[in-house]
Amino acid sequence: MPIQRKSAFSRRLPDLVTEELVSVLSKKKSFEFKQLFDIVHENLRKRNAASGGEEMLRLRTYEKLSGLVENQMVEKTGPINAKKYRGLSTLANALKPVDAVR
Repeated sequence: MPIQRKSAFSRRLPDLVTEELVSVLSKKKSFEFKQLFDIVHENLRKRNAASGGEEMLRLRTYEKLSGLVENQMVEKTGPINAKKYRGLSTLANALKPVDAVR
C-alpha cells in the first residue's frame, strides 16, 4: 500500500511582497504601479528582503497586485495608460492564512 504524502502546506502565510502591498495600500491613497512598486521595493530593501533582482520583484509585485484586484481587495481605476490602485476595506483579509487545496 503506497504512502500518501501531502504536497502542500495545510496553512499558508502571506509572503513579504503581499505584506508590503497591504501596508502601502492601507493608507487610503491611490497609487500608480510605478510609484507603488518604488515604495514596496524600498520597504523590502529596508527589511533586507528584496532578493532575486529588481525585475523579478517587479513581476512578483504585479502578480500579487493583480491577485488582490481579482479578489476585490484592491480597486483599479483610471485610463488605460495611467491605472491607479487603491486598497478597499477587505484588504485586511489578504494577511490572514488560508487553507491550501489538497
